Amino acid sequence: MDVTHPFEAEIARLQHAGVPGTSGRLRDLFDWLAQRGPDAASASQAEIAEGVFGVGSSDADDATVRVYVHRLRKKIEDYYAGNPAGAGGAKIDLPAGTYALRLMLPEAPPSAVSAVPEQKRQWRLPVWSWLAFALLGIGALFVAQKAISMTQPNAIWQPLIASDRPVLVVLGDYYIFGEIDPVRPEEGRLIRDFRVNSAQDLVALQEAEPDRYGYAEDQGLNYLPFSAAYALNDVAPILHNAGKEVQIIPASALEPDMLNRYDIVYLGLLSGMGMLEDVNFMNSTFHIGESYDELRDKTNARLYTSGEARSVASPAFYRDYGYIARGVAPGGAVLIVLAGSRDTGLRGITPMATADDLPDELHAAADAPFEALVQITGKQGADLSSRLLIARPRAQEGDISQ
Repeated sequence: MDVTHPFEAEIARLQHAGVPGTSGRLRDLFDWLAQRGPDAASASQAEIAEGVFGVGSSDADDATVRVYVHRLRKKIEDYYAGNPAGAGGAKIDLPAGTYALRLMLPEAPPSAVSAVPEQKRQWRLPVWSWLAFALLGIGALFVAQKAISMTQPNAIWQPLIASDRPVLVVLGDYYIFGEIDPVRPEEGRLIRDFRVNSAQDLVALQEAEPDRYGYAEDQGLNYLPFSAAYALNDVAPILHNAGKEVQIIPASALEPDMLNRYDIVYLGLLSGMGMLEDVNFMNSTFHIGESYDELRDKTNARLYTSGEARSVASPAFYRDYGYIARGVAPGGAVLIVLAGSRDTGLRGITPMATADDLPDELHAAADAPFEALVQITGKQGADLSSRLLIARPRAQEGDISQ
């Protein structure tokens, strides 16, 4: 091979850098496309299936071809994202919708096909996600007005108010990734998969299950449930009135050492607690059931199951559940949890947990570390009424980690 040609020189550089790997199907695909040269017509799936994978024409539409082409494209893009172009600004491109390697030079005008990879990155968060962030901001405008009329915080908040530590408000968030068809990128979509909670999880599953996750791409996106805006609007005045130093972070950004420096207030769904799930439930009288719609009482094995997911789109009434707890986490942090099985539950419990006067049973339990379960009646996402079901002591102060 005459490596003086820019295309061949850049191919050799990518091979030497191990971009397509040193062996295996991905390297075979890269070498096969490189052998065809920079001006070859786009190969068909049948040609790749037969030439690279040894699959006959009857299986030419197998998704394996498209998955591996997509993975190779991502490898090439990731390499150039972190490394300079080759001599003369040369880059190798594998345009979306094209099964051929192309040479890209700075002086060359961008072609119609080479512009497609840029289009596939124009993702937007769902409208309701942006609305949640907007409501957080709107809620902050009312904090000062609401704070003026508030009296002494109720018993739930007293240990937090008395503490010298700053407060970290942790909002339960969720990782979402993009799924992009390399042949039809306009049909891409954003996905929430409970198996995938970070970019690292996505990479691991792409390696373990390429047929299922081969089209997936990290978009750097997380979202908050809509109810987090309402919860923060209820809790913020308490912290404001107490003059607490407050920071707000998503649960995905919480690090274990923060439990040594902050008191923690969690606002979100049970499914979004992240590492706080283990911290809170390690010595609880409740545990998560088979799904995050279920909370099981370990004292009597009773199961409390949210009906929101099955009924929120209909005019039917349903039950959701909210969970309230306070304890001391490893590292000495006061940990307050306000969590819903679903959005209706979270919206329903925060007015109760932040009210001047608590229900008698909850007020009595809150004199020590405690946890409580509240049933919320909902209809199409609205929390219509709430009823305290359980309020009981939990591990003694400082013993939540035992």
